[in-house]
Amino acid sequence: MVSSAAPQRVLHPVHAILLASSLPLFLGAMLADWAYSSTQVVQWINFAAWLNAGAMIFAGAALLWAAIDFFRADVRRDRRSIFYVVVLLATVVLGFVTALIHGKDAWATMPAGLIMSVIVFLLALASVWLGFSTLRSGVAR
Repeated sequence: MVSSAAPQRVLHPVHAILLASSLPLFLGAMLADWAYSSTQVVQWINFAAWLNAGAMIFAGAALLWAAIDFFRADVRRDRRSIFYVVVLLATVVLGFVTALIHGKDAWATMPAGLIMSVIVFLLALASVWLGFSTLRSGVAR
């Protein structure tokens, strides 16, 4: 039986890749910040900055995709999809702030860099969770 309601959201494979790709990079940045705070080897903070920058590329592209998908007229919007876009936006904004913190001299990034990396990783984890639980698998248009 076919219903006349608006179609459910479908997770496009490219959107899924963009969304999921930022998570291991944000995790790597957090772990590199933790390694730097433990060892004071300057190369770890460089790793963290680059991993954060890479994660921002994927998260920004996923946010752009999610925003365009959210405002499409043929897709039903609900609280979960709104929350998904808001959490992904918070991830990108705080990830950018983290990138600015990582632009400082090495030890000047601590402890704010590590704290922000943990917060951004948790937001990225929440956005991936929400994205994959809000959007249903099926045939993408």
